[in-house]
Amino acid sequence: MDLQYAKKQFEQYLDNYDRKADKVRLKIAHTYGVTECSRQIAQRMGLSEEDIKLAQLIGLLHDIGRFEQIKRFDSFEPDVMDHAAFGVEILFEEGMVRQFVREDAWDGLIRTAIAKHSDFKLEGIEDERMLLHARLIRDADKLDNCRVKVVDPVETILGVPAKDVGREEISPEVMEQFMRKESILSSTRKTKMDYWLSYLAYFFDINFKETLDIIREKRYAERIIDRIPYANPRTAREMETVREMLAAHIGRGM
Repeated sequence: MDLQYAKKQFEQYLDNYDRKADKVRLKIAHTYGVTECSRQIAQRMGLSEEDIKLAQLIGLLHDIGRFEQIKRFDSFEPDVMDHAAFGVEILFEEGMVRQFVREDAWDGLIRTAIAKHSDFKLEGIEDERMLLHARLIRDADKLDNCRVKVVDPVETILGVPAKDVGREEISPEVMEQFMRKESILSSTRKTKMDYWLSYLAYFFDINFKETLDIIREKRYAERIIDRIPYANPRTAREMETVREMLAAHIGRGM
């Protein structure tokens, strides 16, 4: 498995896009971020060298479908396109995977991990190694999304300034899902605060202790919460509840 070759090929693939365009730039940074997060988690877990490289390779290719989504729709919204399914289609049905990985020995693992990485819930995988990598890419994806929510402008993420987000309320249905420690259904998000809370609900769908350790070390939950000035009194009270729940969940570990 030649990871450096795959990265070189990925750089050539990116020549098809305007790297200076905001959404493309963000997605490139996210791709490399997920690749690095995959390495960190896999190494902390003590996985084999092959599995560490495989985890990084999956990270590198996991959002291929997103680049095509940007090109066609200039959007990341899930109702526009199933980017995971489209990524699998262009990699494996159209054969693009051979541009990055010359051997087919790992195709099944790569395909399953990419296909499942954005599912609302991870289900239907019985093979132990496939399940490992499907869980790992989901954790790495969420871990780098924490970085995005901390460093990128709120206006870039949500389309409005942080102060406008904090004036809004959290929809009751969305808050109820969070209180049940569930991921937030995208179809129930109505306000910008619903979106912001859904990013924090990611922490209830982390698979490995090692990932939670990194989240705790980098104080991601607190830093994401603190990015918004909660001018709406009800929202401010609910976000303190959110803060307390996540402190207990992340502090306790798996």
